[in-house]
Parts: sequence; C-alpha cells; structure tokens
Amino acid sequence: MSQIIRRIGVPPSARGSQGGGNCPDIFELADGSFAVIGKDVTEQLDGELPADASRADYERIVVITRDTLIRAKDDIPEA
Repeated sequence: MSQIIRRIGVPPSARGSQGGGNCPDIFELADGSFAVIGKDVTEQLDGELPADASRADYERIVVITRDTLIRAKDDIPEA
C-alpha cells in the first residue's frame, strides 16, 4: 500500500466539523493515487450504477460532501 503524502483540500475543521477529524477527506498517495474517506453507501448505490460501470468485490462506493470536493479542487493536479 502506498504512503499518504498530503491532504487534498482543507482539513475537516476548516469545513465546519465540530470534532475536527472524523469527516470526509481526500489524500494524495506517494504513487499518485488518491485515498478518500467517506460514508460507505455501497449497498444503497450498487444497484444504481449505470450499465457501463461496475465495482470489484474489494471496492466500495463512498460519498463525500460537495463542499469537501469543491474545497479540494485547487489542490488536484491537472495531470
């Protein structure tokens, strides 16, 4: 597994989290991949995937807030 090198966007506390730590988050990994902390909604959305989308048994569908992604936009590399 790859190592986390930086947060993408602002920390949860800057997005209004009262606890400051247990909210959606996005991280860039050393191999260039991204790790996402979000609510697991696999059971709810698995049957809603379009015909040309699928997931492996080891993959989960997670949801992050719109605010989390929008505030990460400036930190996401172009290429």
